[in-house]
Amino acid sequence: DATQRALADVGDVDLLVNNAGITKLDAFGNIDQATIDKIFAVNFKAALNVSQLCVQSMKSRGVPGAVVNVSSQSGLVALPEHAVYCGSKAALDMLTRVMALELGPYNIRVNSVNPTVTNTAMGAAVWEQEPGKAVAMKAKIPLGRFAETREISDVVLFLLSDMASMVTGVILPIDGGYTAV
Repeated sequence: DATQRALADVGDVDLLVNNAGITKLDAFGNIDQATIDKIFAVNFKAALNVSQLCVQSMKSRGVPGAVVNVSSQSGLVALPEHAVYCGSKAALDMLTRVMALELGPYNIRVNSVNPTVTNTAMGAAVWEQEPGKAVAMKAKIPLGRFAETREISDVVLFLLSDMASMVTGVILPIDGGYTAV
């Protein structure tokens, strides 16, 4: 209901980016149910709910559209203390694929981008707290650095554009080669 009310003020949506994301790092054995519920609510359920509402509108109006889900390299690889975050992003990637299959006949494209650590407040909170943690992570990225927000947004804009009119169901790492290793 809150999602419907919020979208009512926006008007018709033909291009959607699901970019909400949170995390809380903890060892597998220490994860509590509240953490699971909160992370999945933001990282997976919100994208599902917003997409359902926007896609219903696209279909009823008979217009093409595009959805980009902002996932993570953590949906593709396991990282210590990231069990719930990895699970939520892997779920988002599978949702992307299912949506692409179901919505293709309506000319609605759905893709995910899977960034590496990005220089944002959340990225800094996770990776800069412990000395050496960021250095060790960057050493695993062939390009040797974290991503800048522009490097992610440029790819998102491409996927939303007509230049990507034949691209759907793609899970696209933007990770400086991290998942290639």
